[in-house]
Amino acid sequence: MTTSPTTAPAATHTTPGTVTRLLQRQILPIDRDTDVFPLYVDLEDVKLDTDRFEVGGDKAAKDLNNAAIRQSTSTGRKLHPDQIRSRTALQLEPSQLLSFGTYFNAFPASYWRRHTVVTQVQLSVTVRGAGSTVTVYKSMARGHSQRVDSAQTGEDAEGTFTFDLSLKPFVDGGWYWYDVVAGDHGCTVEGAEWTAEVSADRAEHGTVDVCITTMLPDMSAQLLGQLGAAEELQPYLDTVFVMDQGKDKVTDSEYFPAARAGLGEKLHVIVQGNLGGSGGYARGQLESVRKGTATYAMMMDDDVVCEPEGVIRAVTFGDLAKRPTIVGGHMFNLYSRAQLHSFGEIVQPWRFWWQTRLDGYAQWDFAARNLRSSRWLHKRADVDFNGWFMCLIPRVVLEEVGLSLPVFIKWDDSEFGLRAKQAGYPTVSFPGAAVWHVPWTDKNDGVDWQSYFHHRNRIIAALLHSPYERGGRMVRESLNHQVKHLASLQYSTAELRHLAMEDVLRGPHALHGELATKLGEINAFRKQFTDAQLHIDRDELPPVRRKKPPKKGKADIEIPSRLSTLVAAGLAPLRQLRPVREMATEYPETELTAMDAAWYNLVKYDSAVVSMNDGSSVAFYRRDPARYRDLLKRTIDIHRRFHREWPELAVQYREALGEITSPEAWERTFAPWTDGAAGDE
Repeated sequence: MTTSPTTAPAATHTTPGTVTRLLQRQILPIDRDTDVFPLYVDLEDVKLDTDRFEVGGDKAAKDLNNAAIRQSTSTGRKLHPDQIRSRTALQLEPSQLLSFGTYFNAFPASYWRRHTVVTQVQLSVTVRGAGSTVTVYKSMARGHSQRVDSAQTGEDAEGTFTFDLSLKPFVDGGWYWYDVVAGDHGCTVEGAEWTAEVSADRAEHGTVDVCITTMLPDMSAQLLGQLGAAEELQPYLDTVFVMDQGKDKVTDSEYFPAARAGLGEKLHVIVQGNLGGSGGYARGQLESVRKGTATYAMMMDDDVVCEPEGVIRAVTFGDLAKRPTIVGGHMFNLYSRAQLHSFGEIVQPWRFWWQTRLDGYAQWDFAARNLRSSRWLHKRADVDFNGWFMCLIPRVVLEEVGLSLPVFIKWDDSEFGLRAKQAGYPTVSFPGAAVWHVPWTDKNDGVDWQSYFHHRNRIIAALLHSPYERGGRMVRESLNHQVKHLASLQYSTAELRHLAMEDVLRGPHALHGELATKLGEINAFRKQFTDAQLHIDRDELPPVRRKKPPKKGKADIEIPSRLSTLVAAGLAPLRQLRPVREMATEYPETELTAMDAAWYNLVKYDSAVVSMNDGSSVAFYRRDPARYRDLLKRTIDIHRRFHREWPELAVQYREALGEITSPEAWERTFAPWTDGAAGDE
């Protein structure tokens, strides 16, 4: 550890043939929103949860420990917004202690150790205020923290403390961070930088084409404004492509002039038909590859709030990676801004379903339990893919493995991650790079029009990448889910899922031709089903009436036991064959809120008014034994066919993958909007 009066420059020459690169700097929230303070600074103590190896394999003990891990340890202590002096400077009250061991300010050492050429980092912290202390800590993969070094300003008014830190002990996980204790008269942490000495051929940072697909003019224009307002981000931006696929144009938004002023000539708005997320992102990827001037293309959702520093960090990590690497950002909840959706996602190969890694937790609230207290966050999270709400892809990867799969929405990002992985290009969900996004839990995409794309594209991805001869559990689980939707009176969903399977059987070469038309066909098809007819006003539907009251007065808010659930699952398909109860066709037998509309409740009724997850509407579910019999027969038949033909289908899709994801195939799909039929701005 050394002390000097100024911080080290971000990209200076040190020894011959090397340069010093800035990896990460101390940042504070742009808008001083107190809800996000726990992501930047931490006033809480460390209360590490119990090690899972100490808990052992007993199920009851594991369940109890998982519940304890979810419990809040926060005392609710918060900074006053006025303590944030600038984007990088924070003022501490006299004798105040706080930690920068947080999501945005701790240094994710294990990720740098595993994926980059960096072997040692240097931390420089500048503190103004006599008698103040800076202490550096590191953690191990199992969450234990160790004190590394410390320094004091003493009687000096200001000091810059520099710590040389090795990445050697972080093979499985772990972070570096620093805590600060103010002196008797307070102090200001003016800033901190994490730097590394790297070879001179890594001196220049890469540039990025940001690709945003939108049908939301105001939200996308506001996002563009965030990108344009970040002065430090501008050298990293090559082009910002906006694929405008909506009826209302982003250029007409009241927020667009500010976005144009901030980004200037870097902003390129492309107008095309609604080809979904995959069609929009593929257009951005194609433009980026054809232009050939940016090192990376970053996929970013239009309805996010961005932390611009995360883009810089992703580019820097990609620059210093050992091999071309996809660098993904994390997603925080836009409405509960300290809550992380997932720390790393995989595709479970046997089920072929995306999920949080097996030793991780979804919907993690850093305001309730901080990073230093959360043992599982210290093990490095290795992933299969990263969502395209924020995902940096090297141009060389796009050139080798192709562009997005032409599937409109859903599974395009996860399939691309698996495809790149097979080609030798890893994906890293990188801590410290993130956006805020509307959470999946507030959407109805498992039962609405999106259920078609969910099911079709999952099957296609499994055909392309499942390591099992018949997709593992894929076909059986598809059958189980289909019967569940039928027993839950969700006939529109069951029909769409059946249509999805029929379309998979048509083969991969039909995908491009359906991009612009399939959504319209689906929406027109769904109108015939009452469970797909949404009512904003509940009074548009009849009141609840039934001839007999609920059995023993039981309510639907209770969670059934595992045995009760298994019994219900066994009896539900048989119950659907019985005649519909008197009055149930005309009047709903119950009303179910979205949170209580689980299948084990729905299967008990012949009709129900069910609210949607987003809280904006309700639908009238009605049981129809004749439709159930017809759909059940078709469901069994098509799943038998999939089980029989899976190996041949897999060969067909895998042989066509290179062609349907090629720039040439996508150019033909974009031709109606590139041959003078529509213009770019």
